Amino acid sequence: MKTYRVSGSPATHLWIPAGSALFIVALAVSAWMIPQLRLLHFLQALFYVAVVILARRDSAWAFGAGAIMAAAWNGLNLFVTHNMQAGLAAFWSLLHTGRLQRPLTMVILLGGIAHFVLLSACLAAILHLLREEKKWWKFAGGGVVALAYLGLIVAIAKPR
Repeated sequence: MKTYRVSGSPATHLWIPAGSALFIVALAVSAWMIPQLRLLHFLQALFYVAVVILARRDSAWAFGAGAIMAAAWNGLNLFVTHNMQAGLAAFWSLLHTGRLQRPLTMVILLGGIAHFVLLSACLAAILHLLREEKKWWKFAGGGVVALAYLGLIVAIAKPR
């Protein structure tokens, strides 16, 4: 079957790279703050570079990987650890008092914002693939690969 694509989609050319770059900034700041996380965050940053490169080629695999990774990471930090809420509270406190408290949670909030951008852009991009055979299976497969990669790098590089 022939694939029909929307070339020049703002999601793939602007928002996926923007969300990925913002998350890589959050990873870099976090790695600077906690040196034991450097290897893990370097390996995680490679994932976002790959998503950007493959998204430029309108890969449903990349859209799925980016969306599912963003949703999983944000879900964990919103509903399990509540670190994004703590980051918002720390940011609010900074605005009101001028004192920086719990900067790492503010970095997590930055990462969450980056992931909301990435998630939205990946969903928009997959919807702009007008007709591609099995695009939703590829999207889901990309998500599975992303979560497997995350599990692997955490097993290999998490601080002990």
